[in-house]
Amino acid sequence: MENINRNLFFPIKNKLNIDYIKDLLSDLVVSNKFTNNFEIRDISSLSNLRDNSIIFLNKYINNPDYNSKEIHIITDNIESENHCKSITTVKNLNTAYNKVLNFMYYHEDQIGFQDEFNLVNGSYISKFSKIHNSCEIGKNCVISRGVTIGSNSIVKNNVVIKNSLIGKNVIICDNTSIGCSGFGFDFNKRGSLNFNPQIGIVIIDDNVHIGSSCTIDRGKIDNTLIGKNCMIDNMVHIAHNVVIGNNACIAAQTGIAGSVLIGDNVTIGGQAGFSGHITIGENVVIAARSGVTKNIKDNSTVAGFPAVDIKVWKKNLVMQRKNGY
Repeated sequence: MENINRNLFFPIKNKLNIDYIKDLLSDLVVSNKFTNNFEIRDISSLSNLRDNSIIFLNKYINNPDYNSKEIHIITDNIESENHCKSITTVKNLNTAYNKVLNFMYYHEDQIGFQDEFNLVNGSYISKFSKIHNSCEIGKNCVISRGVTIGSNSIVKNNVVIKNSLIGKNVIICDNTSIGCSGFGFDFNKRGSLNFNPQIGIVIIDDNVHIGSSCTIDRGKIDNTLIGKNCMIDNMVHIAHNVVIGNNACIAAQTGIAGSVLIGDNVTIGGQAGFSGHITIGENVVIAARSGVTKNIKDNSTVAGFPAVDIKVWKKNLVMQRKNGY
C-alpha cells in the first residue's frame, strides 16, 4: 500500500514518545512495558505496519514485524503481553485510540483544525492543495489542505474535497463530498465527544466519473480507494476503508458500508446495500435492491436480500408467488 504523508492532511499537534503513553492514558492503563523509548511518528494498521508507530489491536495476531520494527502495541487483550516487547494494555481500546489521536493530530472533528484558503472564481481553494492548471473547478467548491487533483479533471459546482488524492481525467459532479469523516464511534459511548478520529484519506485513480450528491468517506487509519475507470452514479455512499477495483459501475442510491473490498469489473444495480467487512470478487453482477451480507465469489450474479445466486433468487420468487406472497 502506498505510504502517504499523513501530516499534509492532519498536522502534528503534539509529539509523543513511548514513555509518555502511560501518563497520557493514565487510569486506562492495566500494564505498560517497552525496551526503546522512541518518538511515535505515525499510526499503523494490520495491513500497513509503519516504523516508529502505534498499532491498536483488540486481539493478538502474530507478526514478527511488531518486534523488528519500532512499533508499540496498544491493546485491551491481556494475553498479548507475552508476545511483544513494546506494549500497553488498556481497559478500553476505543477510549485509548481517541486520547492518543486527539493528542497527536489536528483534525476537523475537533476544535483547532486550521487551513488557509484563496478565493478563486467563486470557490475556496486551500493554499496547501495542488491542483493541475488544466483542471476546471466550478462555483462554490471547497478544496482543503493536502488535496491534489491531476490533469484534465473537472470538479463541478458545490463540491467539497478534503483529505484526498484525485487522479487524471476525473469528473466529480455537483454537490458531492469526498474525504469526509467516516462513521467511527464506540457503540457503548455514543455522541460527538466519543467520535473516533478518522486520519486516513481517499485515493481516486484516473478516469473515474462520480455523480451528483455522492459521499465518499476517508479511511480511519489507511485509505479509501477507488480504481481506474470506475463509474459511480448519483447519491452513492462509500464508507471508510472501502476498496473498489478498476472498472466498477455503481448505480444510484447504493450504500457500501466500511471496509468492503470490491474486485475489478463489478456491476452494482441501484439501491443495493452492503454490510461491512465483506469481499466481493471480480466480474460480479449485483442486481438492484440487493442486500449483500456475505462474501461473493468471482464471476457471480446475485440478487435479493440476503443476496444469493440469481437463479436461486428467481426460483424462490416463483415459489413465493405460487404460495400467494
